[in-house]
Amino acid sequence: MAIYREKDVFERRNAANDAKKALLEKYKARPAADDPAVVARQAERKAILEARAIREAEKEKLRQERLAREAIEKAEREAKAEAERLAAEEAAQAEAKAREAEEADRISRVLSDEAERKAKRDARYAARKARGKRMPPSANFG
Repeated sequence: MAIYREKDVFERRNAANDAKKALLEKYKARPAADDPAVVARQAERKAILEARAIREAEKEKLRQERLAREAIEKAEREAKAEAERLAAEEAAQAEAKAREAEEADRISRVLSDEAERKAKRDARYAARKARGKRMPPSANFG
């Protein structure tokens, strides 16, 4: 059994060494930095990054324009709402003044009607008193 373990350990160590060698060979086999394929790939990546940056800048510009437009629309809506509120408030004040004037007019009419009725009543009362106090003409000479 001990032999089996040693064989297993040796196999694993050899497999690890083989993997390290394969990685080293792969690293050595990669193209140099000045290789035309590498340069072309770098140029392509750079072009993609520049195009992406341009698109993002354009998106940001459009977003800023949209935000500015929305802010203007919001300000216009708020100004319109404020104007409507002020107009409604002024209309309510005018209506209240009209009601107050109408109420004052009604009160003055009631008072004048009452004064007129009182004057008529007083005139009737005075006429009745005058009729009751008349003296016969013969009583004056007697």
